[in-house]
Amino acid sequence: MGISVGIIGCGSISRFRHAPEYKANRHVDEIVFYDKSLGRAKDLAREFGGRVVETVEELLNDSSIIAISDCSSNEAHHINTTQALLHGKHVLCEKPLAINVQFAEEILEAQAASGKKLMVDHNQRFTKAHQKAKEIIEKKELGEVLTFKTNFGHQGPESWSVDKSNATWFFKKGRSHSGVAGDLGIHKIDLIHFLLDDEIDEVHAFTGALDKIDENGMPIEVCDNVVCALKTKKGRIGTASFSWTYYGAEDNSTTIYCQKGILKIYQHPTNQLIVEKKDGEVIKYELEAIQTNDSQTKSGVIDAFIDCIIHDKEPPVTGQQAVASLRVIEKILAEK
Repeated sequence: MGISVGIIGCGSISRFRHAPEYKANRHVDEIVFYDKSLGRAKDLAREFGGRVVETVEELLNDSSIIAISDCSSNEAHHINTTQALLHGKHVLCEKPLAINVQFAEEILEAQAASGKKLMVDHNQRFTKAHQKAKEIIEKKELGEVLTFKTNFGHQGPESWSVDKSNATWFFKKGRSHSGVAGDLGIHKIDLIHFLLDDEIDEVHAFTGALDKIDENGMPIEVCDNVVCALKTKKGRIGTASFSWTYYGAEDNSTTIYCQKGILKIYQHPTNQLIVEKKDGEVIKYELEAIQTNDSQTKSGVIDAFIDCIIHDKEPPVTGQQAVASLRVIEKILAEK
């Protein structure tokens, strides 16, 4: 017998990632949609099958629903995810887990009290190139990691968001809170933590609203660019750039510099991982293209979430790990 899942928030992330991956999962029988805009919920229910509820309380009080994806905007995560956990639901929360560490820790308290699973959608951990890179680093095939650089930039959320407009909530301080830092940056912070089995604890950053304007023609209230220097607890140093103003091809690349060579990740269109060794040997891996806003592929996140529920396993991205990444974003935003 399959399971019923609920989705809170029926924007682009639900339409392109959560709903199709739930529909494709053989363990999921039913998807129940809620959005403040009833029309959006009905649209997704028509597109993917499933039913609609008119209030979030109806979703939370439905005992047939055992798991929920919280795809609401950033400022609502600590409300929706906390309530879902306390209503006995397993929760997959979109990133960032909350708009600040304090709210995120409230979610962790609710998770501990409920005994339910909490997973956070840091999907870069699941790509084959990142998995292979982690394996090479763990086996110390290139010796110790010394330095790194990572980038994530595209043309901005107004081209991705459900209404294709610069009135998008991503540009609003009260809803997004952290701009490009919480949208794209937190993915790469989590990735560095994952690849290096380490944690960034020192940050020097520049942030700015350099180009984006809102629906009134005014500069947006949150940063559209971040450039930072980072140092981990184990002493590795690196740089990171996050941008909503890369007005060309999306850049989602990472380079890891080790004692005996270099790992180049998502820098070549067909060889998603390239290993350049100190002795001149080059190994090229053709694994899988990374997801972009224009090219949606299966992320593996939903399958992993359902699997950890069915087999009572630790989620592959825990609330604690998400808080560790959020802590770094807070430090970046505190820099002036």
